[in-house]
Amino acid sequence: MKCPSCNETLLMSDKNGIEIDYCPNCRGIWLDRGELDKIIERSATHYSSKDNYGKDQERYSQRDQEYQQRSQEYQKPYHKKKGSFLGDIFDF
Repeated sequence: MKCPSCNETLLMSDKNGIEIDYCPNCRGIWLDRGELDKIIERSATHYSSKDNYGKDQERYSQRDQEYQQRSQEYQKPYHKKKGSFLGDIFDF
């Protein structure tokens, strides 16, 4: 099967009994009929247990905090542009 976006041959991967087609070129993921329903169903059963929800929340919130810390290190300081005479008339 060919990728609808870039016409590259799709590769197939099996994740927990669900066959997922993906493109190695554009990294697009393509699902056949019913595969998205299976993914949603399995995630609903996974998160129906409060223990699983708590574990995933801790894991992903820690990853988000690390990402925010790294992104703050690379932020450039804000420099305001020189104002014009229109700035006195209008609020920009």
